Amino acid sequence: MSENSLNIRAGEKIFNEILSQPENFPAAFTYGGREYRGFSGLNARKMTTGGGNERRVIINARLDANMSVRAEARIVLPYGQCEYTVWFENDGKEASDVLSGVYALDMTFEGKDPVLRGCMGDHDNWYSAYEHDLSKSDKYFLSLGGRATHIVFPYFDLVHGNGGTMAAIGWAGTWEALFSSEDKTTRVRAKTDVSLNAALLPGEKVRTGQVVLLPYKGRDYDGATNLWRRWYMEYVLPKANDKGEPLTPFSTAGFMSDTGLPNSDGSISERSFTWKRTLDKLVSEKMVPDFRWFDAGWYCDPEGNTVETDWWGTVGTWELDRSKWEGDSFLQSNEACHRLGMKVLAWFEPERVTNVPALCRNFGYKEEWSIGEGHVRTNDLGNPECLAWTLGRITKFLGEHGVDMYREDNNSDPGFAWPYKDNAETVKYGVPRYGITENKCICGHYALWDGIIEYCREHGKCTFVDSCASGGGRNDIESMRRGFPLMRSDFDRTTSAMRLSQTSSFCRWIPFHGSSTKESDTQLDYKKDSGSSVYVARASYLPIYNYGGEFTHNELLDYDLMRRNFGEWKSVRRLLTKDMYVLTPWRHHTDTSHWTAFAYNDPGTGEGILLAFRMEDAESDTFTVKLPFADGGGYVLKNADTGETGLYDHDNGIKLTLKEKKSSVLIYINKE
Repeated sequence: MSENSLNIRAGEKIFNEILSQPENFPAAFTYGGREYRGFSGLNARKMTTGGGNERRVIINARLDANMSVRAEARIVLPYGQCEYTVWFENDGKEASDVLSGVYALDMTFEGKDPVLRGCMGDHDNWYSAYEHDLSKSDKYFLSLGGRATHIVFPYFDLVHGNGGTMAAIGWAGTWEALFSSEDKTTRVRAKTDVSLNAALLPGEKVRTGQVVLLPYKGRDYDGATNLWRRWYMEYVLPKANDKGEPLTPFSTAGFMSDTGLPNSDGSISERSFTWKRTLDKLVSEKMVPDFRWFDAGWYCDPEGNTVETDWWGTVGTWELDRSKWEGDSFLQSNEACHRLGMKVLAWFEPERVTNVPALCRNFGYKEEWSIGEGHVRTNDLGNPECLAWTLGRITKFLGEHGVDMYREDNNSDPGFAWPYKDNAETVKYGVPRYGITENKCICGHYALWDGIIEYCREHGKCTFVDSCASGGGRNDIESMRRGFPLMRSDFDRTTSAMRLSQTSSFCRWIPFHGSSTKESDTQLDYKKDSGSSVYVARASYLPIYNYGGEFTHNELLDYDLMRRNFGEWKSVRRLLTKDMYVLTPWRHHTDTSHWTAFAYNDPGTGEGILLAFRMEDAESDTFTVKLPFADGGGYVLKNADTGETGLYDHDNGIKLTLKEKKSSVLIYINKE
């Protein structure tokens, strides 16, 4: 029996024996003071549907006259991947009893020698990899800020016995997870909306995060990684357009650093008279990207004034700054891009509002839609009226100005604002309402993205979004079904060592994303030099290639070098979404004393590449690697720099030699 058949059988076992059996369902909650594990003790009704590659099961039960609970689960048969979500709804006429202690996942996994593998989140941890022996101690994760993938990361590889389970928690808000082991059993308990302790009002419903499980056989890291990556590319990554075509790697370029005017991390310095010079230069130098990137600062403030520097403290109107872009000048600039075959993406930040009194006075906003106090507040996307207003402002801008793709940011921690409304409602209704605001806001946020994508589908625009939250703060698996991060981290905008470190861990979980392609001391700097070296460019090879710079204002830019790097990325970009092998240990970005190497392989065609880097302080000028996928047949190797060719030595691997520190090699691989 093939390994993939074993994976599928393991998934069918989870679906048939756990997700399809009400008494075994792996969720837990407390209602009215009574604890429930699964649907045990309830008169649950089950309905199984589906055909082809998917099967689904829906389980319904009633807790009392006011509250019902519903679980929706599915299995993707080609991979044995399972997932589910649990809903609670007050469909009665009175406030429900209190719902609390809701565990989206409460499940045991059998097998000795349990190990948890994964990586941490973006801020503070920079996707640092870990491998934890659960037989020695528990492992606990907690995320309270409301941006799910800052600090910690809700993706896990639990190895148990002669196999394992890849797992992810799809919730863009707060979450926690505890992995504990005893004897040959590992228990996993995970909450989403961790403060949920509330009575639901008539007509209200709340949900857990989406739980994703992908079992596999064997304890092989690479095998688990590439099973996940293949499933992800087929069943998670959104489609490119209204025709349902698959997304393929693409490039972006921002014009914002080439205005010659003071900038502050965005398109705040762009004007109607700055774009053409940049575009003409990119055309003349044959460096035209797939997307023009239009970032923060393009809007007027809530008083209707132009924004010169403070893009962060002036959001909320989503109205084009007419002092910078008079008439239809912005549309004209985008139409010029369209004529060259480019698309345009634009930045928004809908979860924050500023200067609420002025926003109400001038733009039809309502005070009750804001959560918190002071100049900067959280936008209540859980309020249907507020959601409709926000969605309308965004789609109006996309339509009027010829923007193809929606880019979203979130530069605050809503997890610390949501309790303001919870506390007020607890006093107002005389029952606990904790966690209700978060649940509604997260559901509203998913609905906002769904509304934007549907608008774009109807109008021939991009049917995906860019997910950003001060870098990599919103990369949960359910968000990734609607988009992906153009930039996996703001910290990626610094050193190539940071980039190589993050690629070693992050690419395992989210294969389609991008980073910066520059190297600088700080995030916002563009050095006055010739541009990214071959080493830096290769360290940046990801499915999305983002480049920028002072295209017309930096006379030192070497366009031959830029074209060389861009062309080489184009030659390998297709392979960057295929199977990936990290051939060296994960290392912190401050450790530059070693080699780092990756390989990518398309098993369907036999094509692959090897990227190897002798880092800044690596003393050895030689390094030997073996290709894990080259287990049979002949493979032809070609050095992209020297043109030398040869056959892969299955016994001894590939001996690489780089005479200079901070240098790299790219080798093309083809199966005979």
